[in-house]
Amino acid sequence: MRPIPAKLKIAVAVLGGLGTALVLAALAILLLVDVDSYKPRVEAMASSAVGMAVTVDGRLHIGFFPTLNISLANVHVRNRGTDIAFVEEARLAIPFDSLLRQELRYDSVELNRARISIERDRSGIYNYETSPVAHEPFGALALPMVTLTDLVVVYTDRISGSGFETGNCRAAINQVRHPGGAEFLARLSFSGQLDCAEVHGKDVRVSDLKVSALAHDGVFDFKPITMRVFGGQGSGSLHMDRAGAVPALQLGYALSRFRIEELFKGLSIDKSVSGAMDFSTTLSMQGGNRVELRRSASGEMSLSGTNLTLAGVDLDRDLSKYVASQNFNLFDVGALLLAGPIGVGVTKGYEFAGLAQQTGGHTQIRNLVSTWKVEKGVAHARDVALTTRDNRLAIHGALDLVNDEYDEVVVALIDSNGCASVRQRIRGPFGKPVLDKPNVLVSIAGPLLNLLGNARDLIAGARGKCEVFYNGSVAPPK
Repeated sequence: MRPIPAKLKIAVAVLGGLGTALVLAALAILLLVDVDSYKPRVEAMASSAVGMAVTVDGRLHIGFFPTLNISLANVHVRNRGTDIAFVEEARLAIPFDSLLRQELRYDSVELNRARISIERDRSGIYNYETSPVAHEPFGALALPMVTLTDLVVVYTDRISGSGFETGNCRAAINQVRHPGGAEFLARLSFSGQLDCAEVHGKDVRVSDLKVSALAHDGVFDFKPITMRVFGGQGSGSLHMDRAGAVPALQLGYALSRFRIEELFKGLSIDKSVSGAMDFSTTLSMQGGNRVELRRSASGEMSLSGTNLTLAGVDLDRDLSKYVASQNFNLFDVGALLLAGPIGVGVTKGYEFAGLAQQTGGHTQIRNLVSTWKVEKGVAHARDVALTTRDNRLAIHGALDLVNDEYDEVVVALIDSNGCASVRQRIRGPFGKPVLDKPNVLVSIAGPLLNLLGNARDLIAGARGKCEVFYNGSVAPPK
């Protein structure tokens, strides 16, 4: 065996001694440095970065393993006197040379048991909004990794009364970059993943939410977005461009085989609609606030289903008695079943009084199609109809989503030729619509005569051709 060269022995000894010296030096620094003295600097740097007040109420701790790290307890982020975020524990992995240079740079940031609270007040201002002159321009940002565990996000809208709260979320964000100087979102870059076990809203519960995100210089792609909602499987994508002068959004979403009874749970009506349905939408919007986004909204929305059941009312029986009683609003059926993709928002507050008076029996909705074209915040009915065993109903008109109003909506009973036998016009606010008296367009002898029976066809034929009200995809009952 050849002996180890003397020069190599000397080199090993020197390196070993140097390593030992560096470790001892690091230990000496840590013993001499008052870690809590860095707290004001951490608070000041974080406050400047986000333009809000950041305070650390707990102690700072420093450790060596698995790398040099600092942990902060009970971190608050406040704006205008209210909490935006609270982090029970923040762990910062720090390059050793940054401590020697008396500057703080991070290899990674881990936030444990964080709670983020976003609120929109009654004047439309969000609690995270700050004045452009309230703080200095954002500094450059470079973070290899940010992780959040046991994350909770709470959103409250004081104007609409809506909101949601997440539960058991985890997020991993990689390669966070910002050059500094510009608006924060306009130049932000990162990639990441968000997983939430559940999200609770006022009228909806989402489970198994998963979101993948990729951002480059203010252009964000959230794709895919998957979730379980209303008993169905949802998937979609969101493209958001914050780099331009006007923010722009493009949304695509599909929800397959969801349970319609889950959607209508919050409505104040004894009747229950049940069955599986499919929903899809594509929308594009642009604007700096909610009103501008609504006014610019364009795209399509569609809802469809077969073999649905309306319990507690027999529509075919009650419609056959309509001429004698005159106490049945077509809108009670139309609003409940045909408002479609935006049904809950449109019909919220309407009591469905006419439908609630009907008792007993059930109705099979054999086919329902609700397709809308959205242009500048107004949804226009393109193919909106349903068919039961004996009857077919359809809707014309539009829904003004900017002003929350019905725009000359007409619900009608349709015969086999697509002509309206009875029609009813609806206008005014979504919550308090103005319903015109239903207009019977054919003469029918006998209160028990089905409006769309054979006798009706003879009468319609006798009076000549009619103006076709509906020629969509829902065929007349056989």
